[in-house]
Amino acid sequence: MSARGGLGRGLGALIPAGATSLEEIPPAAIVPNPHQPRKHFDPEGLNTLSASIRQLGLLQPVVVRRRPNSGYELVMGERRWRAARQAGLSTIPALIIDTDDRGSLERAIVENVHRQDLNPIEEAAAYRQLVEEAGLTQEQLAERVGLSRSTVGNVMRLLDLPDGIQAMVMQGKLSGGHAKALLSLLGHPLLERIAQRIAASGLSVRETEELVRREREEREEPASLEAPDRRPSQSRGDGGLLEISDALSDQLETRVVVTKGRGRGKIVIEFGSDEDLVRIWRRISGSGREAATSPV
Repeated sequence: MSARGGLGRGLGALIPAGATSLEEIPPAAIVPNPHQPRKHFDPEGLNTLSASIRQLGLLQPVVVRRRPNSGYELVMGERRWRAARQAGLSTIPALIIDTDDRGSLERAIVENVHRQDLNPIEEAAAYRQLVEEAGLTQEQLAERVGLSRSTVGNVMRLLDLPDGIQAMVMQGKLSGGHAKALLSLLGHPLLERIAQRIAASGLSVRETEELVRREREEREEPASLEAPDRRPSQSRGDGGLLEISDALSDQLETRVVVTKGRGRGKIVIEFGSDEDLVRIWRRISGSGREAATSPV
């Protein structure tokens, strides 16, 4: 996720003046925020923060609201709360505010966006949750998080990607930039395979954008540009060329197109970088030699 400068009104503006109190509260009396958009908390990072809290205490209070019956519910600061519990603190400083479900959801999302704690898919899901549950328009949401409406809209579009690609983004195999580039290929029959190739080959965002551009040009090229008697054939009835293309694509983990014209044909194997070409060459030749002995 790219860095953000001067986001919105700042966290302080989200806490109403005169509606807060600061108290020491046992961590066990606090439950997590059910609206928390962040799903993954890095264990190593928590261990580091916990060690710091054990030595220095919790320097920044968490933000909570009172529960209807008893205890408190987190609004902001779940990572600090988790680390404080892990550190064994008996009480932690907590800023108590009066807010409803919508306010709690807004604050939880804005905190994570400010801290860049969400992966792109979590961020997109959080924005959609605010739009659907809080009834905000994209313009209102953009004002809340200090971004342009188009930026918010583009982030939310990531949820249109297939679940497999969303999972790759959440696992860090693809970046938000990769995912945004792939949006141009929505509906492409080989979209997930292309995404897997990008991850396996370590393509940069720029290389991915170039690959996407080529794929779009190939799909949009009118068939009438070729003379009818010279046009390559890839129909299922002509020797099962599509099945062969799919099998080779699976074997080489890249896009392979097999076509046939009059009496002869061709196999087109795509690669995204020199490293990807070497990988494909090794796969075809069965070579396990080092790159120094490769033809590239």
